[in-house]
Amino acid sequence: MGKIKHIGVLTSGGDAPGMNAAIRAVVRTGIYNNLKVTGIMQGYQGLIDGLFKPLKSHSVSEIIQRGGTILKTARCEEFKTEAGRKKAYDNLKKQNINGVVVIGGDGTFTGAKIFNEDYDIPFVGVPGTIDNDIFGTDRTIGYDTALNTAIQAIDKIRDTASAHNRLFFIEVMGAEAGFIAIRSGIACGAEAILIPEVKDQLKSLKKQLVEGSRRKKTSNIIIVAEGDEEGGAAEIANKVKDDFKDYSVRVTVLGHIQRGGSPSAFDRVTASRMGYAAVEALLDDQKSVMVGLKNNEIVQVPFRKAVKTHKEVNWELLELAGILSV
Repeated sequence: MGKIKHIGVLTSGGDAPGMNAAIRAVVRTGIYNNLKVTGIMQGYQGLIDGLFKPLKSHSVSEIIQRGGTILKTARCEEFKTEAGRKKAYDNLKKQNINGVVVIGGDGTFTGAKIFNEDYDIPFVGVPGTIDNDIFGTDRTIGYDTALNTAIQAIDKIRDTASAHNRLFFIEVMGAEAGFIAIRSGIACGAEAILIPEVKDQLKSLKKQLVEGSRRKKTSNIIIVAEGDEEGGAAEIANKVKDDFKDYSVRVTVLGHIQRGGSPSAFDRVTASRMGYAAVEALLDDQKSVMVGLKNNEIVQVPFRKAVKTHKEVNWELLELAGILSV
């Protein structure tokens, strides 16, 4: 492959607060090491369409505090095809880019893994997803910010729930993972937490609500991860509302407010560390690996493990939530 002299950086999949901090770290670490750095717009689609933008130190000034991603992001079905990846490779060669940092989640790393099986340009990944569901890292970029955004919203809802004897079903993000739901639920004193990893929760939910009613609870907050098998917050609310006539049932879907906003200090520092580590990995002749955070130390995890291994939720936290909701 030869010595790395020119690197590219892209963001792919869903955006997450802190991605800009990671881009900034990649660019400035590259410049510090006398590398040329190019931003690739619109994720893998930009690789295929040739959307390249030279990046200098000033290009990433005053972005560390911004949510979203200055490189934009997009889903790309074409990159899943051999023809699409060949176009991407040809464009990288044309630009003389000989290393790429990809910032994203499971789908992003799957695409990078397949690309590195066919072509000699190394890809290194930085985990950026609010769901925190990537194996091999304790935290992903954006998770801490999304969690705190959810907590602030739930606290406000708790105030009005208490004032009106209401039963609130609050839907948080997490189509396949309950990380946001569990931690926000504990932090906000939720009476129940429903996550995709646990099946048949409706009966136990009704039992909890009956107990709460017996103890004269004036309000209840139920946190629902959007991917729960019983359905979203609205569907679950419909399934239980007829059994609890004493409560005024309300549903709130927090949705994409969890993706936006200025990243937390934790996400800014984590993103900066990971962006730096990704460039160092390329300079160290690594490829097809993700940089992650384990016990607050930077680690490298092969893409094949990151995308194939399921990350478990903390079951002790879920048990704790149940105990504290009595």
